[in-house]
Formats: sequence, structure tokens, C-alpha cells
Amino acid sequence: MTHDSASGSWRGAVVPLAVVCLLAFALLRLQGGWPEWQDPGFVRGIAAASAVLAYVGLCCGFWWRHRARNAPTAEAADDDALLIVWASQTGFAEQLAAQTADSLRTAGVSVHRMPLARLDAETLARTSRALFVVSTTGEGDAPDGAAVFVRDLLDRPVAASGLHYGVLALGDREYHQFCAFGHRLDAWLRGNGARPWFDLVEVDDGDAGALRHWQHEIGVVAGCGDLPDWQPPRYEAWTLAERRLVNPGSVGGSCFHLVLHPPRGVRPQWRAGDIAEIGPRHAPEAVATWLFETGLEGMSTVRTDEGAASLRDVLARSRLPQVAEVAGLDAQAVAAQLVPLPHREYSIASIPDDGAIHLLVRQFRHADGRFGLGSGWLGMHARLGDTIALRIRTNSNFHVPAPVRPLILIGNGTGIAGLRALLKERVAAGAQRNWLLFGERNRACDYHYRDEIETWQSQGFLARVDLAFSRDPSEGLYVQHRLAAAAEALRDWVRRDAAIYVCGSLEGMAPAVDAVLADALGGEAVQALVEQGRYRRDVY
Repeated sequence: MTHDSASGSWRGAVVPLAVVCLLAFALLRLQGGWPEWQDPGFVRGIAAASAVLAYVGLCCGFWWRHRARNAPTAEAADDDALLIVWASQTGFAEQLAAQTADSLRTAGVSVHRMPLARLDAETLARTSRALFVVSTTGEGDAPDGAAVFVRDLLDRPVAASGLHYGVLALGDREYHQFCAFGHRLDAWLRGNGARPWFDLVEVDDGDAGALRHWQHEIGVVAGCGDLPDWQPPRYEAWTLAERRLVNPGSVGGSCFHLVLHPPRGVRPQWRAGDIAEIGPRHAPEAVATWLFETGLEGMSTVRTDEGAASLRDVLARSRLPQVAEVAGLDAQAVAAQLVPLPHREYSIASIPDDGAIHLLVRQFRHADGRFGLGSGWLGMHARLGDTIALRIRTNSNFHVPAPVRPLILIGNGTGIAGLRALLKERVAAGAQRNWLLFGERNRACDYHYRDEIETWQSQGFLARVDLAFSRDPSEGLYVQHRLAAAAEALRDWVRRDAAIYVCGSLEGMAPAVDAVLADALGGEAVQALVEQGRYRRDVY
């Protein structure tokens, strides 16, 4: 049984052929057996032969086009290209690798695709960036096409210390060894010194949410937050009920605590660690300027897949085309070619018992002063009472462990949002063995959720809290420095079966914490924590 596409894909070819054969057999029986041969004549013979040859030529043409489009060697393999490696049993992993390559090309990234079977130690040694899309077949096995790689390379030492990578693992949770080959590949790469951009992304039977998360991650890798979703999510209409600036006077970007209420009559469920996917909108001024430059009327009614809407509303949630691209088109023609804006992801800072989704969003500005698309919409342009397009994405990799297991929570900046939700769920379960390490700029401005943290300390739900404020003259430390200084306590907690959860910035904090863990515990011990599910990260 394979996991990387619908298991019945082969039936699409076999079943119709069997039906045709049965129908032919039935017709022969109606005729009383095989008909007697009769000479069709020269003209009819030529016509029949021509039809057969034309059909064969058409089939060959389609086959050649398919082969050229999917040939893994058809792409330029320059040394600076990002390598995309796939291992597929029934074609789904190969398809996703091709979609990944197309998205990266859209962002201007040079890519080169190849099957895992062709990856050798020399190629890996000279590669600095790679993405792996691999399926698991049977009970934890590699796809058949990867057998040579497994035999000749996997589990052997290679030079990979210069490699940054990501892994998309396809599997099916009905099997005990879920995504086992993807995890085995990830462990091998880590063990040889390669550094992951982000934690392995698991896909359960083609789960659309996990694939959207992969698209988000490759957008970060490409440095492009505007990559269109492969399948735009179906949002629900939430309401912005509260927006509060939590760090006035901070030397960093403004941070807002947001409260979003669900649609009336809906009681959504999620777990601490899950993600809110937000459908952003352009600033009203940006849409108004675009309409002025094109001369189109924003209140024109247009038809969309969701129903009728004003052109202004559809533009607000779509990528704005260049003015020259829509010259001479009417409102409906413009609406027909609009592409929805890609979603933005935020760690949920609340639990269902709070009755609302809480977010902590930092204001981002581009070099030209423009606000970021997601943070601009949530922090500036949306008004209280406005509808926010939102969908919850399950992030089972970051769900809290059982209450009996001690938990070390490490984060910085707005990463405290995800840690706050985890702590809320732990407190509700009565779990007291929790240790929080948190870093920000200034204690006076940036100690987010201070009152809650100090309350949990006083109530015994936080056994230890270590804080680092990098811009305070009296401290000048980062969270990784606090972790290194507490190495002995870290080892003791790990010996007592603690799990380690990290939430915050991918650049700076996450790799620095990883290095401290390796120094304090040893590389093999850290890898064992990963394999046991006791070291998990939600970094961005």
C-alpha cells in the first residue's frame, strides 16, 4: 500500500480496459463467434491504416509532451540552483515537487529537479540548498524508485555541513510508521551536519492544510511572501473584536494583541499549537489608487466563484495586476483574471475555553515604508467590527505532551503567542512542571503577557522562568545565552523525560538554541529527542 497519492490511481487505466474487453466479448457472442474475413479493398485498407497511424502518432505526441514536461533532467543544473529532490511511488510526490519548482521559479529562484535515486554524495556535497519531497510506502519503507539511494547512500556518512534543507514527508496516519521514510531521511541529513530551514512537514493522505503550510515555508525560503496558494483555502468570517498595542515606546516594531470572535452560532475547536491562516486585504488607499489609474469603477458588480461582489471588494483580496495588463478590459474581465492573495500564518495565543482566537502580531514595514500585507491589514487597516477571513490549521507537531511530562518552552518576540497557548492548556490540565525561557528587546516595553506569566509562577504552574532582554544595558543577553547558562538544569530536566518546544524567529534564535542544545546535551542526544518527538519547533 502506498501513501503518496490516492491508492486507486491504477484503476483509472485497468478498469476501463477491462470493461472494453468484456463488451467486445459480449458482442462476439451476439454475432455467434469471430466473423469471417472479408477483403476490405485497397481504398478502405489505406483509410484504415491511415487512421491507425494517425492514432498512434497522436498517442506518441502526447507521450513525448508528458515526458518532456516531467523529465527530471530537463532543467538547468547550475551550482547556485536550489535542488528539489523527489521520491514517489505513484506520482504524487513527483507532482508536488514540480509544483514546488514552479512556485519557486515564480519567485525568481533558479531550481533543478531530480529523483532521489540519482542523488549521490558528490552532488550533496556541492549543494547548499535543497528541498526533499518524499513518500512512504508500506510500513515505513522508501518508494521503490529510491531503493538504490537507500542501499548505496542512506545511513552512510556524507559531507553535508554546508546544506540548508527542508523535507515534505507524505504518509497516512492509518499506518503505524507514519511518514517514516521522510523522518529517516531528515535524521540522516541532520546527522551529517545539514541544517533544516524548518521542521519536517508531515502530510497525512494529501492534507490540504499541511500542503498550504509547505507553500508558506517555501515562500519564506524564496524570500517572497506573495506566492499564490495552490488551492486557496475556504475561510470563515470572523470578527475583529479587539486590537490593543502592547509595546508602546518599544524600539522594535509595534505589537498588537488581537481578539477575533467566531461566526455567530459557531463553536470552533482547536488545540494549543494550531495555526490561524488569515486571508489578508490591501489597504483601501492602495485599491483606490489602482482604480483611479485604470479608470474602472470600484462599485461595479462582478461575478466570482463565491457569488456577486463589488470590483473594489474583489481587488482588496487579490493580487493587483499591472495597469497595462488590464488596459481595455471591463470590470468583469478584470475580475475573471484576478488571483487571490496568499494567506498569512499566525500562532494562536489562546485556547477554545477563551471563546475567541487571540493573536500577537508585530507590525512589519518594507524598505519603502509600506506596511506588510498581513500585519498591515490586521494592525492598521481593518477596523473593529470588520470581518476577518480566517481558517484554523491543525499543527499536530506542536501539540502539548501529556501533563505528566515536564515541558521546556523557549521563544522570543511574538513567539510567546504560541507558548502562551501551550501554557494555558497545560495550566487547564493541572501540569506544573513547566519552564519558560523568553527573550525580547526591553523589559519595560516588550515583556508580553507579563501579568499572566507572573500569576502562573505564583500559582506553581511555572516551575522556572528565565528572561533575556537584549536592549537593556543591565542585561544585553539573548534567550540562547540564558539557556546556555542553565545547562545543568537543562540536562536534569531532559533526564526527567522533559520535552523541549521552541517558538519564534527562524533566523538567529532557533539555530542558536539548537547549537546550545547540541553543546549541552550532545548532537546524538538532540537527534534522539527529535526522533522521540520531544524536541519540536514552530519557527518562522
